[in-house]
Amino acid sequence: MLKNISLKEAIIHIVVWICISIFPLSSAYMDLGEIPTEMYIRLALRPILFYVNYLVFVPYLLLKRKLLFYIITSIVFLILYIYVSEELITNTIAEEFRKMPKPPKMPTGPFGIRHAIPVVFSLSIFLLGGIFSLVVDFYKRDRESKELENEQKEIKLQFLRNQLNPHFLFNSLNSIYALVRSKSDNAPEAVITLSELMRYMLYEAGDEQVALEKEINYIKNYIALQRLRLKNTEAVKLNIKGETRHLKVYPLLLISFIENAFKYGTDYKGNTQIDIKIIVENNKLHLNVENIIGIYKRDDKNSGVGLENIQNQLNHLYHNNHHLVIDETKTHFKIELTINLKSE
Repeated sequence: MLKNISLKEAIIHIVVWICISIFPLSSAYMDLGEIPTEMYIRLALRPILFYVNYLVFVPYLLLKRKLLFYIITSIVFLILYIYVSEELITNTIAEEFRKMPKPPKMPTGPFGIRHAIPVVFSLSIFLLGGIFSLVVDFYKRDRESKELENEQKEIKLQFLRNQLNPHFLFNSLNSIYALVRSKSDNAPEAVITLSELMRYMLYEAGDEQVALEKEINYIKNYIALQRLRLKNTEAVKLNIKGETRHLKVYPLLLISFIENAFKYGTDYKGNTQIDIKIIVENNKLHLNVENIIGIYKRDDKNSGVGLENIQNQLNHLYHNNHHLVIDETKTHFKIELTINLKSE
Protein backbone atom coordinates (compact mmCIF):
# COMPACT_ATOMS: atom_id res chain seq x y z
CA MET A 1 0.00 0.00 0.00
CA LEU A 2 1.38 3.39 -0.97
CA LYS A 3 1.71 6.09 1.65
CA ASN A 4 -0.36 9.22 1.58
CA ILE A 5 2.11 11.89 0.52
CA SER A 6 1.39 15.42 1.68
CA LEU A 7 2.14 18.50 -0.40
CA LYS A 8 5.18 19.26 1.75
CA GLU A 9 6.58 15.76 1.21
CA ALA A 10 5.86 15.96 -2.52
CA ILE A 11 7.88 19.18 -2.78
CA ILE A 12 10.77 17.53 -0.92
CA HIS A 13 10.61 14.59 -3.34
CA ILE A 14 10.80 16.92 -6.32
CA VAL A 15 13.76 18.85 -4.87
CA VAL A 16 15.62 15.60 -4.10
CA TRP A 17 15.14 14.27 -7.60
CA ILE A 18 16.17 17.53 -9.21
CA CYS A 19 19.42 17.43 -7.20
CA ILE A 20 19.99 13.76 -8.00
CA SER A 21 19.41 14.33 -11.70
CA ILE A 22 21.40 17.52 -12.14
CA PHE A 23 24.59 16.21 -10.47
CA PRO A 24 25.24 13.14 -12.68
CA LEU A 25 24.09 14.87 -15.87
CA SER A 26 26.30 17.91 -15.27
CA SER A 27 29.28 15.69 -14.33
CA ALA A 28 28.88 13.60 -17.46
CA TYR A 29 28.66 16.67 -19.66
CA MET A 30 31.73 18.27 -18.09
CA ASP A 31 33.80 15.07 -18.39
CA LEU A 32 32.65 13.85 -21.81
CA GLY A 33 31.33 16.95 -23.51
CA GLU A 34 27.99 15.20 -23.99
CA ILE A 35 25.40 13.20 -22.06
CA PRO A 36 25.41 9.50 -23.03
CA THR A 37 22.11 7.84 -23.76
CA GLU A 38 22.80 5.30 -21.00
CA MET A 39 22.74 8.12 -18.48
CA TYR A 40 19.12 8.95 -19.26
CA ILE A 41 18.16 5.30 -18.93
CA ARG A 42 19.84 5.02 -15.52
CA LEU A 43 18.12 8.17 -14.29
CA ALA A 44 14.76 6.78 -15.39
CA LEU A 45 15.36 3.55 -13.46
CA ARG A 46 16.77 5.02 -10.23
CA PRO A 47 13.40 6.06 -8.75
CA ILE A 48 12.78 2.31 -8.39
CA LEU A 49 15.66 2.14 -5.92
CA PHE A 50 14.42 5.08 -3.91
CA TYR A 51 10.74 4.16 -3.68
CA VAL A 52 11.16 0.41 -3.15
CA ASN A 53 13.14 1.17 0.00
CA TYR A 54 10.98 4.18 0.95
CA LEU A 55 7.57 2.54 0.44
CA VAL A 56 8.22 -1.18 0.98
CA PHE A 57 11.42 -2.29 2.67
CA VAL A 58 11.59 0.28 5.49
CA PRO A 59 7.87 0.38 6.43
CA TYR A 60 7.22 -3.36 6.18
CA LEU A 61 10.59 -4.78 7.25
CA LEU A 62 12.84 -2.32 9.10
CA LEU A 63 10.07 -0.59 11.08
CA LYS A 64 8.56 -4.01 11.87
CA ARG A 65 11.86 -4.91 13.59
CA LYS A 66 12.82 -7.48 10.93
CA LEU A 67 16.36 -6.16 10.69
CA LEU A 68 18.11 -9.30 9.39
CA PHE A 69 15.44 -9.92 6.78
CA TYR A 70 15.66 -6.25 5.76
CA ILE A 71 19.45 -6.46 5.23
CA ILE A 72 19.29 -9.72 3.25
CA THR A 73 16.37 -8.51 1.12
CA SER A 74 18.10 -5.21 0.42
CA ILE A 75 21.34 -6.88 -0.68
CA VAL A 76 19.51 -9.31 -2.98
CA PHE A 77 17.40 -6.51 -4.42
CA LEU A 78 20.45 -4.31 -5.11
CA ILE A 79 22.29 -7.16 -6.84
CA LEU A 80 19.29 -7.93 -9.02
CA TYR A 81 18.67 -4.28 -9.77
CA ILE A 82 22.27 -3.58 -10.79
CA TYR A 83 22.42 -6.70 -12.94
CA VAL A 84 19.10 -6.06 -14.68
CA SER A 85 19.58 -2.31 -15.11
CA GLU A 86 23.26 -2.33 -16.11
CA GLU A 87 23.71 -5.60 -17.98
CA LEU A 88 20.31 -6.13 -19.57
CA ILE A 89 18.21 -3.00 -19.91
CA THR A 90 20.88 -0.34 -20.29
CA ASN A 91 23.07 -2.40 -22.65
CA THR A 92 20.12 -3.66 -24.70
CA ILE A 93 18.59 -0.23 -25.24
CA ALA A 94 21.97 1.34 -25.85
CA GLU A 95 22.87 -1.29 -28.44
CA GLU A 96 21.39 0.87 -31.17
CA PHE A 97 23.87 3.61 -30.33
CA ARG A 98 26.96 1.42 -30.47
CA LYS A 99 27.86 2.52 -33.98
CA MET A 100 27.94 6.18 -33.00
CA PRO A 101 31.29 7.75 -32.01
CA LYS A 102 32.04 6.61 -28.48
CA PRO A 103 33.45 8.81 -25.73
CA PRO A 104 36.76 7.85 -24.20
CA LYS A 105 36.47 4.72 -22.10
CA MET A 106 36.62 5.12 -18.40
CA PRO A 107 39.60 3.52 -16.66
CA THR A 108 39.09 0.08 -15.30
CA GLY A 109 40.35 -1.65 -12.21
CA PRO A 110 39.84 -5.09 -10.78
CA PHE A 111 36.09 -4.61 -10.91
CA GLY A 112 36.16 -1.65 -13.24
CA ILE A 113 35.29 1.93 -12.37
CA ARG A 114 32.72 1.62 -15.10
CA HIS A 115 30.79 -0.77 -12.84
CA ALA A 116 31.89 0.61 -9.48
CA ILE A 117 30.46 4.10 -9.94
CA PRO A 118 26.92 2.90 -10.85
CA VAL A 119 27.00 0.50 -7.91
CA VAL A 120 28.00 3.23 -5.44
CA PHE A 121 25.49 5.68 -6.86
CA SER A 122 22.69 3.07 -6.82
CA LEU A 123 23.50 2.20 -3.22
CA SER A 124 23.39 5.90 -2.30
CA ILE A 125 19.96 6.34 -3.89
CA PHE A 126 18.70 3.20 -2.14
CA LEU A 127 19.96 4.39 1.25
CA LEU A 128 18.52 7.86 0.65
CA GLY A 129 15.08 6.31 0.20
CA GLY A 130 15.48 4.48 3.51
CA ILE A 131 16.63 7.58 5.35
CA PHE A 132 13.77 9.61 3.91
CA SER A 133 11.26 6.95 4.97
CA LEU A 134 12.65 6.89 8.52
CA VAL A 135 12.49 10.68 8.79
CA VAL A 136 8.90 10.78 7.51
CA ASP A 137 7.91 7.98 9.91
CA PHE A 138 9.56 9.78 12.83
CA TYR A 139 7.66 13.03 12.23
CA LYS A 140 4.44 11.14 11.60
CA ARG A 141 4.73 9.26 14.90
CA ASP A 142 5.67 12.46 16.72
CA ARG A 143 2.62 14.24 15.31
CA GLU A 144 0.31 11.34 16.18
CA SER A 145 1.79 11.18 19.68
CA LYS A 146 1.10 14.87 20.27
CA GLU A 147 -2.44 14.57 18.91
CA LEU A 148 -3.10 11.57 21.16
CA GLU A 149 -1.66 13.42 24.15
CA ASN A 150 -3.93 16.41 23.46
CA GLU A 151 -6.97 14.15 23.08
CA GLN A 152 -6.21 12.37 26.35
CA LYS A 153 -5.68 15.70 28.07
CA GLU A 154 -9.01 17.02 26.80
CA ILE A 155 -10.85 13.84 27.79
CA LYS A 156 -9.39 13.94 31.30
CA LEU A 157 -10.13 17.64 31.65
CA GLN A 158 -13.71 17.14 30.49
CA PHE A 159 -14.06 14.32 33.01
CA LEU A 160 -12.88 16.64 35.78
CA ARG A 161 -15.35 19.33 34.71
CA ASN A 162 -18.19 16.83 34.57
CA GLN A 163 -17.36 15.92 38.17
CA LEU A 164 -17.18 19.56 39.23
CA ASN A 165 -20.41 20.86 37.66
CA PRO A 166 -22.83 18.39 39.33
CA HIS A 167 -21.06 19.05 42.63
CA PHE A 168 -21.68 22.79 42.24
CA LEU A 169 -25.28 22.29 41.08
CA PHE A 170 -26.02 20.01 44.02
CA ASN A 171 -24.88 22.65 46.51
CA SER A 172 -26.80 25.43 44.72
CA LEU A 173 -30.03 23.42 44.74
CA ASN A 174 -29.55 22.82 48.44
CA SER A 175 -29.31 26.59 48.93
CA ILE A 176 -32.54 27.23 47.02
CA TYR A 177 -34.27 24.38 48.83
CA ALA A 178 -33.42 26.02 52.15
CA LEU A 179 -34.98 29.30 50.94
CA VAL A 180 -38.14 27.60 49.68
CA ARG A 181 -38.52 25.60 52.87
CA SER A 182 -38.26 28.74 54.98
CA LYS A 183 -40.72 30.47 52.60
CA SER A 184 -38.23 33.24 51.98
CA ASP A 185 -39.16 36.10 49.64
CA ASN A 186 -35.69 35.69 48.15
CA ALA A 187 -36.49 32.27 46.65
CA PRO A 188 -37.63 33.62 43.21
CA GLU A 189 -34.53 35.81 42.96
CA ALA A 190 -32.39 32.81 43.85
CA VAL A 191 -33.94 30.78 41.02
CA ILE A 192 -33.20 33.59 38.53
CA THR A 193 -29.64 33.87 39.77
CA LEU A 194 -29.17 30.12 39.45
CA SER A 195 -30.51 30.24 35.90
CA GLU A 196 -27.85 32.84 35.05
CA LEU A 197 -25.19 30.62 36.56
CA MET A 198 -26.40 27.59 34.59
CA ARG A 199 -26.57 29.58 31.35
CA TYR A 200 -22.93 30.55 31.75
CA MET A 201 -21.90 26.99 32.57
CA LEU A 202 -23.80 25.47 29.63
CA TYR A 203 -23.26 27.99 26.83
CA GLU A 204 -20.09 29.92 27.61
CA ALA A 205 -17.92 27.87 29.97
CA GLY A 206 -17.53 25.20 27.29
CA ASP A 207 -15.11 27.43 25.35
CA GLU A 208 -11.43 26.85 25.79
CA GLN A 209 -10.98 30.25 27.42
CA VAL A 210 -13.45 32.97 28.35
CA ALA A 211 -13.17 36.67 29.10
CA LEU A 212 -12.06 37.27 32.67
CA GLU A 213 -14.93 39.75 33.09
CA LYS A 214 -17.48 36.97 32.42
CA GLU A 215 -15.82 34.65 34.90
CA ILE A 216 -15.86 37.36 37.57
CA ASN A 217 -19.54 38.11 36.88
CA TYR A 218 -20.20 34.41 37.33
CA ILE A 219 -18.47 34.56 40.71
CA LYS A 220 -20.53 37.62 41.69
CA ASN A 221 -23.77 35.80 40.83
CA TYR A 222 -22.69 32.80 42.86
CA ILE A 223 -21.90 34.96 45.89
CA ALA A 224 -25.25 36.74 45.47
CA LEU A 225 -26.99 33.37 45.52
CA GLN A 226 -25.17 32.40 48.70
CA ARG A 227 -26.03 35.70 50.38
CA LEU A 228 -29.73 34.99 49.82
CA ARG A 229 -29.66 31.75 51.81
CA LEU A 230 -27.39 32.84 54.67
CA LYS A 231 -28.70 34.49 57.81
CA ASN A 232 -25.77 36.80 58.48
CA THR A 233 -23.51 37.83 55.60
CA GLU A 234 -22.02 41.01 57.00
CA ALA A 235 -18.63 39.33 57.21
CA VAL A 236 -18.78 38.09 53.60
CA LYS A 237 -16.43 40.40 51.73
CA LEU A 238 -15.62 40.58 48.03
CA ASN A 239 -12.91 42.95 46.84
CA ILE A 240 -12.04 43.19 43.12
CA LYS A 241 -9.22 45.42 41.86
CA GLY A 242 -7.42 45.87 38.58
CA GLU A 243 -8.17 45.98 34.87
CA THR A 244 -9.97 42.83 33.75
CA ARG A 245 -10.68 43.75 30.14
CA HIS A 246 -8.79 42.02 27.30
CA LEU A 247 -7.77 39.16 29.59
CA LYS A 248 -8.89 35.55 29.29
CA VAL A 249 -9.03 32.67 31.73
CA TYR A 250 -10.06 29.03 31.61
CA PRO A 251 -13.63 28.82 32.94
CA LEU A 252 -14.79 27.41 36.26
CA LEU A 253 -11.34 27.41 37.81
CA LEU A 254 -11.93 29.85 40.67
CA ILE A 255 -15.40 28.92 41.79
CA SER A 256 -14.41 25.77 43.71
CA PHE A 257 -12.24 27.74 46.13
CA ILE A 258 -15.09 30.16 46.75
CA GLU A 259 -17.65 27.36 47.01
CA ASN A 260 -15.46 25.60 49.55
CA ALA A 261 -15.27 28.80 51.62
CA PHE A 262 -19.05 29.14 51.76
CA LYS A 263 -19.49 25.48 52.62
CA TYR A 264 -17.17 25.53 55.63
CA GLY A 265 -17.09 29.22 56.58
CA THR A 266 -20.15 29.35 58.87
CA ASP A 267 -19.78 29.06 62.63
CA TYR A 268 -22.16 27.45 65.11
CA LYS A 269 -24.07 30.75 65.52
CA GLY A 270 -24.85 30.95 61.81
CA ASN A 271 -22.35 33.71 61.11
CA THR A 272 -20.36 33.38 57.90
CA GLN A 273 -16.88 34.88 57.69
CA ILE A 274 -15.33 34.86 54.23
CA ASP A 275 -12.85 37.29 52.73
CA ILE A 276 -12.41 37.08 48.93
CA LYS A 277 -9.91 39.24 47.05
CA ILE A 278 -9.39 39.25 43.29
CA ILE A 279 -6.54 41.47 42.13
CA VAL A 280 -5.40 41.78 38.52
CA GLU A 281 -2.10 43.43 37.71
CA ASN A 282 0.51 42.97 34.99
CA ASN A 283 -1.58 40.24 33.34
CA LYS A 284 -1.55 38.24 36.56
CA LEU A 285 -4.62 37.17 38.49
CA HIS A 286 -4.28 36.97 42.26
CA LEU A 287 -7.06 35.19 44.14
CA ASN A 288 -7.05 35.14 47.93
CA VAL A 289 -9.84 33.36 49.77
CA GLU A 290 -9.91 33.07 53.56
CA ASN A 291 -12.68 31.65 55.71
CA ILE A 292 -13.18 30.46 59.23
CA ILE A 293 -13.54 26.74 59.84
CA GLY A 294 -17.05 26.52 61.18
CA ILE A 295 -19.37 23.78 62.35
CA TYR A 296 -18.84 21.61 59.27
CA LYS A 297 -15.55 19.72 59.15
CA ARG A 298 -14.09 18.89 55.82
CA ASP A 299 -14.41 15.25 54.78
CA ASP A 300 -11.42 14.51 52.53
CA LYS A 301 -12.96 11.32 51.18
CA ASN A 302 -16.41 12.60 50.23
CA SER A 303 -16.53 16.38 50.13
CA GLY A 304 -13.18 17.33 48.66
CA VAL A 305 -14.15 16.66 45.05
CA GLY A 306 -14.14 20.32 44.03
CA LEU A 307 -10.74 21.26 45.46
CA GLU A 308 -9.04 18.10 44.28
CA ASN A 309 -10.35 18.53 40.75
CA ILE A 310 -9.52 22.21 40.55
CA GLN A 311 -5.89 21.47 41.44
CA ASN A 312 -5.77 18.84 38.70
CA GLN A 313 -7.24 21.29 36.20
CA LEU A 314 -4.72 23.96 37.14
CA ASN A 315 -1.88 21.50 36.60
CA HIS A 316 -3.25 20.49 33.20
CA LEU A 317 -4.09 23.94 31.91
CA TYR A 318 -1.47 26.27 33.37
CA HIS A 319 1.44 23.96 34.21
CA ASN A 320 4.20 26.29 35.46
CA ASN A 321 2.13 29.43 34.85
CA HIS A 322 0.35 29.24 38.19
CA HIS A 323 1.19 29.08 41.88
CA LEU A 324 -1.17 27.74 44.52
CA VAL A 325 -0.67 27.88 48.28
CA ILE A 326 -3.16 26.27 50.68
CA ASP A 327 -2.85 27.10 54.37
CA GLU A 328 -5.08 25.41 56.92
CA THR A 329 -5.08 25.96 60.69
CA LYS A 330 -7.48 24.90 63.41
CA THR A 331 -9.58 28.03 62.94
CA HIS A 332 -8.98 29.29 59.38
CA PHE A 333 -8.59 28.00 55.85
CA LYS A 334 -6.78 30.15 53.27
CA ILE A 335 -5.77 29.79 49.65
CA GLU A 336 -3.55 32.05 47.57
CA LEU A 337 -3.62 31.51 43.83
CA THR A 338 -1.64 33.36 41.17
CA ILE A 339 -2.19 32.73 37.43
CA ASN A 340 -0.40 34.24 34.45
CA LEU A 341 -3.19 35.23 32.07
CA LYS A 342 -3.28 35.72 28.31
CA SER A 343 -4.73 38.77 26.64
CA GLU A 344 -7.39 38.53 23.92
